[in-house]
Amino acid sequence: MELIFVHGALVRDGAWWWQRTGELLEQSAGIRSRAVALPSCGETTPDAVAGGLAADAAALRRELDEVDSAIVVGHSYGGTVIAEAGSHPAVAHLLYVSSYLPDVGQSQGAIMSGETDPVAIADNGDGTLGVSGYDAASFGARFLQDADDTTQRQAWQRVTAQAASAFTTPTTAAGWRGVDSTYLVCADDRSTSLELQRFHASRATRSVELATGHHPFITRPDLVADQVRMLAQRG
Repeated sequence: MELIFVHGALVRDGAWWWQRTGELLEQSAGIRSRAVALPSCGETTPDAVAGGLAADAAALRRELDEVDSAIVVGHSYGGTVIAEAGSHPAVAHLLYVSSYLPDVGQSQGAIMSGETDPVAIADNGDGTLGVSGYDAASFGARFLQDADDTTQRQAWQRVTAQAASAFTTPTTAAGWRGVDSTYLVCADDRSTSLELQRFHASRATRSVELATGHHPFITRPDLVADQVRMLAQRG
């Protein structure tokens, strides 16, 4: 059993975001992790950015093609990537972290449109979007308020532009349907509302509430690792 991590929107370097939980899982349970490089975030080649959600879903499928059995973790936008990737025989379990389980025809932008305090995003004029009006301190206060200052600065260094089509493309599949899944509701999340989290959590097989911000795999890797180990034990 391996683990594949799909990071959220408007950032890069999934391996860094998942590192603390990944190292704990390998040390305690021998579970190896890998992170998907998302083309829409510029993590592959410049010409692949415009592929948006479709390119990200294809990248996840390629990772799944390389393993026999996997736990796939979707953080935030990563859940939409899981949906668009569709069904895959290597997927044993899904773990969602403050994420989304969209139905066919829903886009990331539509999912977020009802939020009362949305993250400020600006059009960069080149087919990409980026966070707007944030610096290291304000980004940390919103997304990583339960992390130390150094971690907040390191996270800010990994904020990036992302293809607008990652947000506007409606999903054509619902890869979460028929798959055992756990949703981690982040009760102190200042990014994704509890209402929206709980709505999507109701579509998962089960849900667990954690008293953390948006990135518990950074701030409470022990809690996230516990959930992964339980899924691995299910086989």
